[in-house]
Amino acid sequence: MTDAAHLASYLPKHSEMARQALGLVFLTNGAVFGTWAVNIPSVRDALQLNETQVGLALLAIGLGSLSTMPVTGSWTSRYGSHRVTMISMFAFIFALALPFLAPNLMVLALALAIMGAANGAMDVAMNAQGVTVERALARPVMSRFHAYFSLGSVTGALVGTVLVGRVPMLTHALIVVAAAGLAAFWAGRRLLPDQVIASPVSPSEQGSTPEKSDTHSGPRFSSAVVLLGTLCFLGMLSEGANYDWAALYFRDTLGLAGGSASWGYTAFVIAMTLGRWFGDRVRTRLGDERTVRGGALLTAGGLALALLVRDPWLATLGFALSGLGLSNVVPVMYGTAGHALAGHGIAQVATIGYAGFLLGPPAIGFVAQHIGLPAALGIALAGAVVIAVFGGRAFALVQKKPLPSK
Repeated sequence: MTDAAHLASYLPKHSEMARQALGLVFLTNGAVFGTWAVNIPSVRDALQLNETQVGLALLAIGLGSLSTMPVTGSWTSRYGSHRVTMISMFAFIFALALPFLAPNLMVLALALAIMGAANGAMDVAMNAQGVTVERALARPVMSRFHAYFSLGSVTGALVGTVLVGRVPMLTHALIVVAAAGLAAFWAGRRLLPDQVIASPVSPSEQGSTPEKSDTHSGPRFSSAVVLLGTLCFLGMLSEGANYDWAALYFRDTLGLAGGSASWGYTAFVIAMTLGRWFGDRVRTRLGDERTVRGGALLTAGGLALALLVRDPWLATLGFALSGLGLSNVVPVMYGTAGHALAGHGIAQVATIGYAGFLLGPPAIGFVAQHIGLPAALGIALAGAVVIAVFGGRAFALVQKKPLPSK
């Protein structure tokens, strides 16, 4: 059998299976993050931390992630994104238990740095695997993968709403570790080797320079990379602010206790999940630019409602609008980078973007210590406004080459 014939028989069955498996990978990543997010107030209380100390702990996650993200690209090039995704997924899952064993801030920061390092590698590798699967299927699926991440966050939040305050934190974490470990075992064996898309992808999709050689060509920050990366940074800063601070905002500012403190977080991730699940339809109707800029304005309006009107129900609605608006900002930017920029440029945009997700929430913690959490969350609101203003310029700098729809 020729190579072409082998690929023709291999791709249809294995690509669809890999799509399902990678959806489970994204879902598991979100569930682990959701489990940590709803337990932040409990960890804070158990260790008697203030906002600045919580910010330092969250900063450890960011630093841990940024320590592995720059090198994960070379790991995926050498070993394949499917292998790196599987290994980093197991590492991230088992690292979830570490923060709940910490007796003080220093050990908590170390535990979160380890968790962040595993997550940084997993983030890059699973998105690289997403590009592989998307190209093998010859249709856009990246938004749906990000929807699975949000669905995982919803799952983690809902489970947390039931278990927080009713079982010990470590027991909660170990339940999630066991379930996620089983998911990782099933999904990791069904991901798609990167090499199988070498033939089906046309030169116009790959660009004139092969992707592998681009990986070793050294860092070059074009204006498109800088602007796309900056908008991803701001979008993921707003996303991270909602993830990490919504529960504390409802707990400390609105005075809700126990599982009720997760209302805003849960509303945010549910709305984001729905927005991403149907995101491709919205993009087809409105176009990518209008989807991004309109979504950013919706996010700004939702956060303004949540922060200015101190009613729990209206605040919950505000966080839901924020999640709906943000739902397709990052997936669209990733798709734009993935189809308009090659190799190193894609990695640069992803790294800059994740820096916002990982470093933005700790910065909000530092600011909150001095001016209060509601005012500090205004940083996320301002970031959404910037995306709405400059989003058009980003799409003017790149010419996206979309995959054909079925």
